[in-house]
Amino acid sequence: MLNNLTLDQIVAIAENGSFRAAATKLTRVQSAVSHAIANLEAELGLMLFDRSSHRPALTAEGKALLGNARDLLLRVDAMRARARGLGDGVESELSLVVDTLFPIAAIGAALTEMRAAYPSVGVRLAVEPMGGPIAALTERRSALAVTVGEDFRDPRLALDAICAVQMVAVVAASHPLARRGRKSVADLADHLQIVLSDPTPLSEGRSFGVLSPQICRVSNQDTKHAMILAGLGWGRLPLWQVARDLSERRLVRVETGALGRNAALAMEAYLAHRLDEPLGPAARAFAEALTRIAARSSQPKIKTRAAKKR
Repeated sequence: MLNNLTLDQIVAIAENGSFRAAATKLTRVQSAVSHAIANLEAELGLMLFDRSSHRPALTAEGKALLGNARDLLLRVDAMRARARGLGDGVESELSLVVDTLFPIAAIGAALTEMRAAYPSVGVRLAVEPMGGPIAALTERRSALAVTVGEDFRDPRLALDAICAVQMVAVVAASHPLARRGRKSVADLADHLQIVLSDPTPLSEGRSFGVLSPQICRVSNQDTKHAMILAGLGWGRLPLWQVARDLSERRLVRVETGALGRNAALAMEAYLAHRLDEPLGPAARAFAEALTRIAARSSQPKIKTRAAKKR
């Protein structure tokens, strides 16, 4: 019979490489797992696993059905989470991890609204770069996360787009790249690039937006901002963070078409949570508030020198 437990067994065998390892993961005896899979194969009229070698291997039919099994399990988990959430009371604490690129003022405003409605709910807030927010959800360290960009995904998570974050390539006004004139990729590669390091293994073997062989890796956005202001190198920063620096000419945009028009790039921000974990009333209130606040907020406008004269 095709049921939730049998689907779990198919996925567990495929992921763990043997009936014994799958049984251990599912806390069942090996014979029960083998019997359930054999019954399912008989019911479907298909061989899902090739047992001719030491380790069972998915057949072509098994591989085709594996994706369906995973999808069905996710949907079942989501339905159970929603059902549990309907009967849940107010949570004692809201745990939240926010991407370092996202404007923290919007988070504060949304948390203030949530606390006005649920004053008994505590807050545990962390700000992490790159894969941090996604890892916090998959590792169950957080109930909600705000992530920026398209680089990190996980099928166990639901994501809802809330706003765009403008990223701009900047250097200190004293830096050689601040001199007038359009810069090529080769020009950028001649200078140190300040980049964030990922505290998680999610970006292992990948690099994002790195154009220079000369790199300074830093652990947080404030340090990156400070190093660029000091003239150490160039890098991308959120417009909300550097608007005043640009207006007052401490920082300038890098004049290049290699980093987006006007050295700017819009990155989508998402509010994320686990499909199998229901959101309590406070989490839902925060999500609604943040979505509304982010939608109506606009990116900071940079005053030009001409505007200042008027």
